[in-house]
Parts: sequence; structure tokens; C-alpha cells
Amino acid sequence: MDCFKTFQVKPGSKVKLDKIDPGFKDCYNSREEANPIIEKLDRRIRAQQYLMYAEHKHSLLICLQGRDAAGKDGTINHVLGAMNPQGCNVTSFKQPSKEEAAHDFLWRCHKVTPAQGHVAIFNRSHYEDVLIQRVHNMVPKSIWSKRYEHINNFEKLLADHGTLILKFFLHIDADEQLKRFKQRIDDPTRHWKISENDYTEASYWDAYTNAFEDALSKCSTAYAPWFIIPANHKWFRNLAVASIVADAMDALKMKFPAPTVDIDKIKKKYHSLDKIDIEEGLVNASKNKKQ
Repeated sequence: MDCFKTFQVKPGSKVKLDKIDPGFKDCYNSREEANPIIEKLDRRIRAQQYLMYAEHKHSLLICLQGRDAAGKDGTINHVLGAMNPQGCNVTSFKQPSKEEAAHDFLWRCHKVTPAQGHVAIFNRSHYEDVLIQRVHNMVPKSIWSKRYEHINNFEKLLADHGTLILKFFLHIDADEQLKRFKQRIDDPTRHWKISENDYTEASYWDAYTNAFEDALSKCSTAYAPWFIIPANHKWFRNLAVASIVADAMDALKMKFPAPTVDIDKIKKKYHSLDKIDIEEGLVNASKNKKQ
């Protein structure tokens, strides 16, 4: 299955989340069946990230959105964790600080976008400003309704500068969300994740559905596509995201840059001496053995 084509929101299409099965898992039956494939994809991602760092022409921005407990942290840990942390930065977007709120809504995001050769992961993102702010009436419709165009222009600017943008909506249903909340209650090692706010936010399910559908429909473009990832099965979520990232990075056709020095000259100047020393050492060792 081509995950890129299967899960991509086609530009100009109208998204209806209730028509998309969050429990979809293609032909795979279990985590054990999927894990070897995910491991191969992770190796491809790590190799491509190294190539991106060396070539220094492209960058990668990954945006993760989803309802509470949809698996944003898990996706970072299990899939994107394959990347070398030296060239990768993760930013989580919470309630804006006083300084951030004093600027335009994209200011805090723009300053942490990836430099050439680097990868940035947004755990939540600039889309919060057309999601939570819309649902809770933090700003009037006359303001948030204009932000879709601003977002598209912002992402076009990044894409024109060589940034590959991949945006993932991790799609779970209400029953799966409640199940994951209960797992946190039952597991003492997850108690730190529990927030009463998670439960109160769940009461806005339909309002968030409308907000997500508008964001996915209005802001999936050829240069910054959205992907709706069935995420009830965590292992399938990992497989789908890893497949899309690996294929998209491959499509950049990146190459290692040409050397900035004369390799032959360096070899003759430095490494030929090592060869002579080794040969002389072998000769001396042979003489000593005969004696």
C-alpha cells in the first residue's frame, strides 16, 4: 500500500472524519507483523536524515496534531526517534506566553522552523490557533477565519526555501480515547499524564471535529500536505507515518555534496605515510621472528 497516496488529503477536497475508519490497519494483523517493516523504514529515515544534513539544501518540518491521547508523543518516540538528535528539534506548543501573545500568531512557530539540513517536529503547531482558539472562542471568528490563508502563505514561504512539510492528523475515535485515558488511571507510571482538562475537552468532541475538518480541508496543499492517519492501532500509526516520511525524503533525490578538498592529494600527503609505516612494521616483525 502507498501510504502517501492513501492517507493524503487531496488539495481542495472536503474532509469528513466520520467517513474515515480510525481502526484501519490494511493487511496487517498485529504489532509483531508490522515491527520488522517499521524497523526497515526507520533505518531509511535515519540514512536520509544523514544525507539531508550533509547536503544542506533541504530541511524537514513535521507537524503532529490530534485529539488528546491520539499518540503524538508516541509517534515521536517510536518513529521519529530513529533520527539523530543532533540534527533534530522537537517543539511542543502550549498556551502562548505573554511575549508570544504580543506578536502575530505565527511568530513563535517561525522562529523554530528548521534550518537547512535539519529536522523540526511540532508537537501541536500553528494549527492550534484555528483549533482550540476557535472551539473556546478565545478570538472572534473574524480573526481565526483569516488564519487559514496566513497559514498557507507561511507554509509556502517555508516550502520555497527548501523545507519539506509533512502534517499528520492522528485519527482516533471516542471509545479509543476513553480507553487510553483509563490506561493512564490504571498505570501509576502514567499518572503524571492525567489531566482533568483532558476529560472536559472531550465534551467538545463535535466542535473539535468541525475545526479539524476545516483545517484539514483548507490547508492541505501540494507543498504542505495533510495526512489523516488511522491511529486506533498504535503500531499501524507508526508504520503509516514512517512510510510517508521515508518515501517523501527519498523523493527529494538528495546527494552527498562534492568534497571541498583534493582527496587524492590528502591520501598521498597523509595516508601514504601510514601505509609505509605498516609495511616497514611487517618487515621488521618478520626479521625479528627469523632471528
